[in-house]
Amino acid sequence: MSVESQAASPAPLEAADGSRQRDLGLALVLISAAQLMVVLDATIVNIALPLIQPDLGFSDSNLTWVVTAYGIAFGGLLLLGGRMGDVLGRRKVFMAGVLIFALASLFGGIAQSDWQLLAARSLQGLGAAAAAPTALALITTTFPAGPPRNRAFAVYAAMSGAGAAIGLILGGALTEASWRWTMLINVPIGVFVALLAPRFLNESEPRPGRFDFVGAVTATVGLVALVYGFNHKGQVDPVTQQTATWTEFWTLAPIVTGVVLIGAFLLIEARSAHALLPLRILNDRTRAVSFVSMLLVGAAMFSMFLFLSLFIQNVLGYSPIRAGLAFLPFSFAIVASAQAASALASRVDPRWIAGSGGVLASVAMWGFSQLEYDSTYLTDLLPWILVMASGMGLMFVSLTLTAVSGVDDQDSGVGSAVLNTVQQVGGAVGIALLGTVYANGIIDKAAELQGGPAAQEIALTHGATQAFNLAIYMVAVAALVVFAGLNIKHERLAAGGPPGMPNTA
Repeated sequence: MSVESQAASPAPLEAADGSRQRDLGLALVLISAAQLMVVLDATIVNIALPLIQPDLGFSDSNLTWVVTAYGIAFGGLLLLGGRMGDVLGRRKVFMAGVLIFALASLFGGIAQSDWQLLAARSLQGLGAAAAAPTALALITTTFPAGPPRNRAFAVYAAMSGAGAAIGLILGGALTEASWRWTMLINVPIGVFVALLAPRFLNESEPRPGRFDFVGAVTATVGLVALVYGFNHKGQVDPVTQQTATWTEFWTLAPIVTGVVLIGAFLLIEARSAHALLPLRILNDRTRAVSFVSMLLVGAAMFSMFLFLSLFIQNVLGYSPIRAGLAFLPFSFAIVASAQAASALASRVDPRWIAGSGGVLASVAMWGFSQLEYDSTYLTDLLPWILVMASGMGLMFVSLTLTAVSGVDDQDSGVGSAVLNTVQQVGGAVGIALLGTVYANGIIDKAAELQGGPAAQEIALTHGATQAFNLAIYMVAVAALVVFAGLNIKHERLAAGGPPGMPNTA
């Protein structure tokens, strides 16, 4: 072989490597776009709610269902979506979910009544429940273990965290034209992802199995009952002007029913041969800690976006677009923090990364609890937004890695679904619970002030700070659970080994 031919021979290998890298890059773009669309829609309507209410005739008590209808369907059906991906093929279910989501967004954008929008939001949640778990499972089967997969998880986690903030930014911008664009924007994104998915995403091997529809219905109805009970606690009787109590029938009965149904769901799963949630997924200590922490973090984070967006608009007086832009620093900070967490993941045990993130988030929640009606954005709000974003980036990357590490290939779809489920369930229940604290805080302060200068702004601020006071404890408990429970070493995590195995290197 000549010198020239020897020198030229590596070129095809280099070209193949370059093509492979481009394909992996485009695959990550598609997965991230779908995840961003799914997470974004949990918050994109927050800023549009004041315009949606008069346009479609929502009552004050029903308006929050525009947010929670999506979260309930999403969180309640995620386990079914993950199992369907395992049985039918993950790319197939991913594409179906994305197309359902896009179609539901179209219906929501042209809705003419409150029930039509709520039906569209529920259908969006159904599509998201199919797309989100299969997206994460496709990462675990597409990218090799180690730094490439860690980087892919970092991008995915950044989309999970930044999507909520980006939703507020886009919500503000689109609401300036029409609130309907907060729905319609998803249509071209969904079509784009679905069309390119067959080209760049590999299909998984279908596995024999059945679907536990009884378990799915039990879990979803139980979640609806819990959220309804919490929401009812914050309602005011139009005749007596008294807020509902915890012992009232329509508060207590749904909560008890929800708890019973969720307990029944666990019993069903323990005895089912085709369980949506194989309890072996929860038997590992590291995964269980990751799920519990993500549940608490999701409850605090989604509530934070809702209350801050209301504070910025109703107290600071920002327009929708200006309120959306106020969250832009959050997006930049969480992406930077996620990248830092990805770089640290191969050198530092995840308990220290995620735990430190929890501490930062707790401090940020304390900062939000100190807001006053005459606070300013630059000095009293922006610093804590940056601290919160930094903490969330550290937690999301680390908890995503530990939650899916070591899951058997046959359970990778449902394993990733549990991670998304606890985040969405935490968000839905958190908004209901902290929303009750928020509403009661406003009512109590308004009754105390009985009018006067800036009474409305003071009452709204008091309600928000009361909710943030409770959120401090939620995130602090998540940090403590991480410090105490995450026992996987970074060497084992990078190698893709089962979580919790002692490091024998």
